[in-house]
Amino acid sequence: MKTEKNALRFVELSKDDSQLISTIEKLAHSHPMSEANIQSCFGHLYHNLGLKLNEQLVAFAIVHQVVDEATLMDICVSPYAQGQGLGKILMAELIQTAKKREASFLQLEVRASNQSAIQLYIKSGFTETGKRKEYYPSKRGREDAILMELKL
Repeated sequence: MKTEKNALRFVELSKDDSQLISTIEKLAHSHPMSEANIQSCFGHLYHNLGLKLNEQLVAFAIVHQVVDEATLMDICVSPYAQGQGLGKILMAELIQTAKKREASFLQLEVRASNQSAIQLYIKSGFTETGKRKEYYPSKRGREDAILMELKL
């Protein structure tokens, strides 16, 4: 796939995009959110951003914000589009959007085994703030969640 600048476009996602989001989620995650759960992530407290490549949705992020506290609920790049820096591009846009929405910080949690995501977050300026022991289900039982935060 080409990633020329004019081929990339950010879009606001709506509940109508739930099925597309769910498809990407199922392709990319071992334990994806259900489509019903995704549909619950729309409303005035949520900001849902998509990244289109050549007019096809290839990545998305769901951010929940209450006053000045923003939480990255999910960020996902389709496996077909990974390895092109799209996660980094989407993350940079999310950070700028959180600042425009006057968030003081952006927080998230990530599976301890998801080293590529952890590296993206570290490169984006996030620091580890804690752990939730055996938080996520995994193929081998349970795994820890790493808590991270970026002060804005």
